[in-house]
Amino acid sequence: MNKQIKLITLAVLFCGITTITTATFANVQSSEKNEKHVEEKDDGHGHEAKNEEEEGAGVKLSKGQLTLAEINITVLEPQTMAYSIYAQGEIKANDYTSYLVSPRVDSVILKRHVALGDHVEINQPLVTLFSASMAEAQASYRLADSEWKRVQKLGRKAVGEKRFIEAQTDFEADLGRLYAFGLSTDAIISLTTNTKKLGQYTLNAETSGAVLSDNFRQGQRIESGGTLFELADEDTLWVEARLAPSMELDLPENSKAQVNVGNNTYIATITQKAHTIDPVTRTRIIRLQVQNVGHKLHQGLFADVYFAFETDKKVLTVPEEALMRGSDGDWMVFVEENGEFKGVEVELGRQLGKSREIFGLPSGTKVVTTGAFYVAAEIAKGSFDAHNH
Repeated sequence: MNKQIKLITLAVLFCGITTITTATFANVQSSEKNEKHVEEKDDGHGHEAKNEEEEGAGVKLSKGQLTLAEINITVLEPQTMAYSIYAQGEIKANDYTSYLVSPRVDSVILKRHVALGDHVEINQPLVTLFSASMAEAQASYRLADSEWKRVQKLGRKAVGEKRFIEAQTDFEADLGRLYAFGLSTDAIISLTTNTKKLGQYTLNAETSGAVLSDNFRQGQRIESGGTLFELADEDTLWVEARLAPSMELDLPENSKAQVNVGNNTYIATITQKAHTIDPVTRTRIIRLQVQNVGHKLHQGLFADVYFAFETDKKVLTVPEEALMRGSDGDWMVFVEENGEFKGVEVELGRQLGKSREIFGLPSGTKVVTTGAFYVAAEIAKGSFDAHNH
C-alpha cells in the first residue's frame, strides 16, 4: 500500500513538473518568438526607415522637369566677390558752403528783398533793418570820420601828437564797430555822403546760393544772432547715410559710393565718419559729398546709398534663393551628383549683395542655384510616398 502511494505521489510530482516545464518552455519559446518578431520588426522598420532615408535623401529629375521648373545648376568655384551695403540717407545742405544771415544787434525788420527759393549773388541786398544801437554807432562814426579828416588835413605838428592819435583811434574804433554790426564797406562810405536816416542798414549776401529758409515777417523785432535767412551753395551738397551702430565697415575717406534719389544716380565721395551714435535714432552717420549736377537735388530729399566693397580673398557663394531650411531648421543647399539631387547642410557667412557666402562644401560641387524650392518639394514628395508605400 505504501509502495503504491509513493508511486502515485511520484507520478503526480512528475506530471506537475512536466506540465510546468512544458508551459514554461512554451512561454519562453513564445517570448523569444515575440522578441525575435519584435527585433525583426524593428530591423525591418529600421531598414525601412533607412530605405526611406536613402530614398528621401535624394531624388532624380528628368530633363523635362529640369526645364519646366527652370532649375539651374552651378559649379561652385572660389571667386572674389564685389558687393554693396545699403544705407538710408538724406540730402543735407553743405554747412561748409552755407551761410546764416542774422543781425548782430537787436533790430526791427523793415523790408525784405529776396524770398524763399531765390538764388542770390554775393553782395546782393537781402533785408533792410532798423536799430537804435546802429543809429548811435553811425552817428558816432560820422563825428569820428569828420574829426579824423580835419586832423589829417591840419597835420600832426599843428594839432599835436595827442589829438592826432585820439582822432585816429576814435575813427578806427567806430569803423570797427560798424563792421562788427554787419555793415558793408559801401554802406559805411555812404554814411558821410548822403542824408540817409540813421539806424537803417541793409544786410547783403556774403556768399552766392539759394535761399533755403526765411522764417520772419516785416515789422518783426529780432534779437542779435537770430536767423533771418539760410543761404546754401547747392552746387555741392551733403548726403548723410545712417548705419546700424554694430555694423563695422572699412570706409576710408575719399572712397566712392552710389547715391540714388528717385530715378537719378550720383557718385558721392565719403568725407567724414561719425565716431559717436546719434542719441535719437541710435545710428552712426557717414557723411558724403555729392556734386549737384543740374540742381536736381535739394535739402531734405531721401536717398538710397550703396557702399561698394570687395572680398579680400576668394570665397564660395550661392544666390539667396538657393538656400533652404532643413527639417531641423539648419540651412542647406541641393547638390547634384550622378543625376541625383540631395540636400546638404552648409554654414552661412557674410551677406554679399544678393549672394551669401557658404562653408561646408568643396570647390567643384554642383549646386542648384535656381529652382531649389521645386527640388525640395520633389524630395519631400518621394519621402511621403515611401512612408505610405
